[in-house]
Amino acid sequence: MPGLKVSLFSKTGQNNFLLHLYTTVYNIYEWACTLLLILTMTYRRSNYFCSSNMITGIRHIIFDLGGVLLNLDYTLTEKAFVAAGITDFGERYSQLQQTDIFDRLETGRMGREEFITTMQSFSPVPISETQILKAWNAMLLDFPLRRLQILQQLRNHYDLLLLSNTNEIHEEVFNNTLMREHGIPNIGVFFDKVYMSHRVGLRKPMPEIFMRVLEDNGLKAAHTLFIDDSPQHIAAADKLGIKTIYLEKGMTIEEHIFKPINTGK
Repeated sequence: MPGLKVSLFSKTGQNNFLLHLYTTVYNIYEWACTLLLILTMTYRRSNYFCSSNMITGIRHIIFDLGGVLLNLDYTLTEKAFVAAGITDFGERYSQLQQTDIFDRLETGRMGREEFITTMQSFSPVPISETQILKAWNAMLLDFPLRRLQILQQLRNHYDLLLLSNTNEIHEEVFNNTLMREHGIPNIGVFFDKVYMSHRVGLRKPMPEIFMRVLEDNGLKAAHTLFIDDSPQHIAAADKLGIKTIYLEKGMTIEEHIFKPINTGK
């Protein structure tokens, strides 16, 4: 209605004011948390060098997420599903291979609800939505602080990109973990560009996803380093001329790739 004004003292005005106030305070909180972690990392004055000669000539680094930055334990998810009644889960999903349901989930062609319904159909006994989500998320562990510090230091010298095979369920959980452990609302704050398979509709080891990352950002394969813990992903990047570091079982980026140099300050 023309000329209608909403008083701050009306119920509608109070609700709008409180919503605006809440949004503003939350945004300030997120910004402050991010700034605090960045300042903490910078203040520690630890620089990192790459122990591999693969870093020579590198200008851009593409990181995998799970198993490289975020600790994972696939066996926890398998054990949880087996205990819930899906005894053949290990034949359906592993780090090295998976069936179509997980490909569809990781490329955004299957949503949360369909995933839950499909998983329930695999069990000979009733299994709840809560059980499925708890089992599926069991593999997601923690973000060691040193790895986040390494990312912050590397951003001073390289373009950093994240390329992850993941899904909407896991994205919510690992960002919540990052917030709970370190006060950081989103893993994207550490990167110039983030590519998550379920958002772009492509997944590793498809060559198309690597080509998209290179073309989107104007990167040359010869100047780009890719770090991943799955051999099939490393092989796909190698074929495109991308430099690679395969993070084998037992290796971590903080102990075997990027080592600290203490400045004494």
